[in-house]
Amino acid sequence: MSPHSAHPCAPARPVKLECRSVWKLFGAGAPHYALDRPDAADSAALAEAGLVGAVRDVNLGVAEGEIFVIMGLSGSGKSTLVRCLSRLVEPTSGQILLNGENLLAANARRMIEIRRHHMGMVFQHFALLPHLTVLGNVAFPLEVQGVARAAREDRARAMIELVGLGGREMFFPRELSGGQQQRVGIARSLAVEPELWFLDEPFSALDPLIRREMQDEFIRLQSVLKKTIVFITHDFDEAIRLADRIAIMKDGKVVQIGTPEELVLAPADDYVAEFTRGVSRAKVVRAVSLMVPYPGEAEEAASGPTVAANAPVAEAAPLFAAGQAEVTVIDGSGQPLGILTRAAVVDVMMRG
Repeated sequence: MSPHSAHPCAPARPVKLECRSVWKLFGAGAPHYALDRPDAADSAALAEAGLVGAVRDVNLGVAEGEIFVIMGLSGSGKSTLVRCLSRLVEPTSGQILLNGENLLAANARRMIEIRRHHMGMVFQHFALLPHLTVLGNVAFPLEVQGVARAAREDRARAMIELVGLGGREMFFPRELSGGQQQRVGIARSLAVEPELWFLDEPFSALDPLIRREMQDEFIRLQSVLKKTIVFITHDFDEAIRLADRIAIMKDGKVVQIGTPEELVLAPADDYVAEFTRGVSRAKVVRAVSLMVPYPGEAEEAASGPTVAANAPVAEAAPLFAAGQAEVTVIDGSGQPLGILTRAAVVDVMMRG
């Protein structure tokens, strides 16, 4: 999975998708509401104007290749926001930039082109076409694009293989399990080779075991594809497994953006603290945050047990079970960065 960004609002990698003061208001007076007033985002001011603020002055940037998770309780605005990002819901105001192009200035024809060629979408409900086979469902968006049958079926077969459904090309949706149907939905969204991938609670309808399996599959796919992903969930455990960074929403506003570690260790307010209260620190504190500098030269090969820099402490802890005093922390190329000690790990585990 891609490395965490250094700052929650300014990704180190190039920004693929950016929101600038995005609003979505519902109500008859929405077009005339003064968004520049100091209390514009306050619930009382909106209620007085007879409006509902589904998305309120959201600013964020999603880096290229990043898994950016948006989460919040039901009604927090997370699903409305992701639909604004693709203009399936029309924002009231603001700018949404994809590769620097303001999507809110694009005409209907241009938006159709962007959705067909640059965006992939997976939703909680699989929305497979029941009269089409797995192959037909996955190839369908390419058929809409006008791709020749042989080419679209070759591409569809490759995506079906990628998500682990090889051999089931001629099955119909009714002949598949829930997890398999969701894999078809994922393969279909990938068939157009999107550069930006939206997933709105894609695993929430699955039972816990299949959900865990699909999370593992998602992590594997991202390690291969390195897509820019906006992922919606209300499950913090799911978020910390998948996310590079997380935005927590409440009442249409983004309360805090940060890595899972930042949200757990430095919550912005009581709402975020309550959201993360039950999360074990060992699941989110990374080895790189606890290590001491490596005593040798950086290019030296590490000896003994090693752990990836971004691995959580919970993943590193079993390495100390056999009496090991310290473990070498390595970067993505296997070079040693520092030393993780038993004492540091025990301290985090004891604090819960």
